[in-house]
Amino acid sequence: MRQKAATAFVTLMFAALIAGPARAADRETMQMMADIRMLQEQTQQLQILLGTLGEAIQTLTGRIDEQSGATTKAFADQKLGVDALSNDVRVVREKVDDNNVRVGSLGQELGALRRSVLQLSVTVASLPAPVATDGAEPLESTDTMAPFTAALPPPPAELPPPVAIGASPQRMWDLAYADYTAGQYDLAVLSYEGFIRSFPTDDRVDDAQVGIASAYLQAGNNDKAIEAADLAIRNYPNGDALPEAFYRKGLALKNVQQTEAAREAFEHIVATYPNSDVSILAQQAILSLDEGLKP
Repeated sequence: MRQKAATAFVTLMFAALIAGPARAADRETMQMMADIRMLQEQTQQLQILLGTLGEAIQTLTGRIDEQSGATTKAFADQKLGVDALSNDVRVVREKVDDNNVRVGSLGQELGALRRSVLQLSVTVASLPAPVATDGAEPLESTDTMAPFTAALPPPPAELPPPVAIGASPQRMWDLAYADYTAGQYDLAVLSYEGFIRSFPTDDRVDDAQVGIASAYLQAGNNDKAIEAADLAIRNYPNGDALPEAFYRKGLALKNVQQTEAAREAFEHIVATYPNSDVSILAQQAILSLDEGLKP
């Protein structure tokens, strides 16, 4: 009896030992199957997402193609517009060039006309006044206006310099300055001389005389520039343009290699007019002379 019980106990123990690993294997298998099902579900979801993403990409690609076509068309239209505008600009530029040529030609003709008028006024101003000869018999007049002018007083012995009709000091000054700034130096000289003759009491006559010296200096006529500056210094000793006259004279003297005379002109400005704007330029000119003397 005891032997049977012992045998049954051993049998149960052996069965338990065998069943333990089997149950463990079953749990691992079940866990693996669950993981596989989860992976399958995730794979299906991923496939769905990939399908949705593919559709979105196709839609976006279609929109990009449409936008690219519209952009290409817009660029093509813009290029046509730019080409048309470039053509218009070219036509306008050609017309502007043609107008510039015409304006330049008219400017030259106007400058020549003004030069002729100024020279004529100089000639008329230099003519002597008519003087009656004692004892000479008057010539028979053929003037049909004689009956109307007989009662008028005789003309003065010295005629004033001619002034252009409608001219004003400011107008003549602006014309002279415009000639100078435009590089028409010979015309600027005539204009400044006409200003001095026409308005000798104007406050700017000394500036006009210095303008003549500046025009000669810019034109490279240093001898004439020195003469004009000396004339400004001699005729307008109290003018406010006197420092400028000495400065222009110094520059002209420097150009003709009269270094010491140029230095005297510059040093006179620094000593006599230290607070003027020209004084700074004179100091720089002196330094330039010193640099030129260094070996």
